[in-house]
Amino acid sequence: MNKKHELLGLHHITAITSDIKKNYTFFTEVLGMRLVKKSVNQDDIQTYHTYYGDDKGSPGTAVTFFDFPNIPKGRKGTNTISRIGFRVPTDAALDYYQERFETFNVKHSEIVEEFGTKVLSFQDEDEQLYQLISDEHNTGMKPGIPWKQGPVPEEHAIYGLGRVEIKISYAKQFIETFQGVFGFKEIAVEDNRHLMEVGEKGNGAQVIIVEDDSMPDAMQGYGEVHHVAFRLAKSESLALWKNIFDDLGLANSGYVNRFYFESLYVRVGHILVELATDDPGFDVDEPYETLGETLALPPFLENKRAEIESQVRPFDTRRSNK
Repeated sequence: MNKKHELLGLHHITAITSDIKKNYTFFTEVLGMRLVKKSVNQDDIQTYHTYYGDDKGSPGTAVTFFDFPNIPKGRKGTNTISRIGFRVPTDAALDYYQERFETFNVKHSEIVEEFGTKVLSFQDEDEQLYQLISDEHNTGMKPGIPWKQGPVPEEHAIYGLGRVEIKISYAKQFIETFQGVFGFKEIAVEDNRHLMEVGEKGNGAQVIIVEDDSMPDAMQGYGEVHHVAFRLAKSESLALWKNIFDDLGLANSGYVNRFYFESLYVRVGHILVELATDDPGFDVDEPYETLGETLALPPFLENKRAEIESQVRPFDTRRSNK
């Protein structure tokens, strides 16, 4: 494949929350990530879709959430995206967050080393699983910019996505697909854990495939991940990838315009994978100063604003005038 069409690394990860307001508080006030877009699920307009990222909402920094009405709690298991990773600049940043988690009563582990890198695991009130990954010795895909007006000092703050963990009962086949179709390379193995990377390499372009056939299948619900998205530099690459999926007999969504990026979805076994473009970006309809402060709708949903605002539960995300 022409290099300009290759996957660069992680673009965003989308998960499900039980409470969009508590989720907002946790991500902005505890983790120190910026809400860069408050919108709705374009396929289910009664559902919020919030995006947290770096200072500008750069590609490769965003974790996003749906709050599907009346959805039950998810069930932990295999054949799922099991943990979301975030990059921090240094080992010292892990120490900072460990103390911060104790202050805010966030359930967390001790700092350990995994694949030669220090990491700190934690979870939120929904028992969604996360991990902070130190960039102390990292090379490869560049990180974003820490939130300048956030509560966490910039030298410690989360500034990108890293190492998404995927549990799979048919790991051999899954790994072969990630290698043969998406271009990932296996770079290390620890017990039943396979570290793979793509494109620009490094923490921002890695996944960990965990072999696990001992558990039942996970059940999607709040506290679980919905899908993972990988970066493409240009929208013209989407047509090429669609042809690849079609030739391989992989059912896919076809081209989807999400306004803030353009996408193509494909299911690999149990895992929903999205390819998403870097452009246009989250500042296409809001200025930098007030990103995420009002309900933003793509143009094709603007005529439904009154209906949408009557269905979603309003919550205040204004910060610039406080």
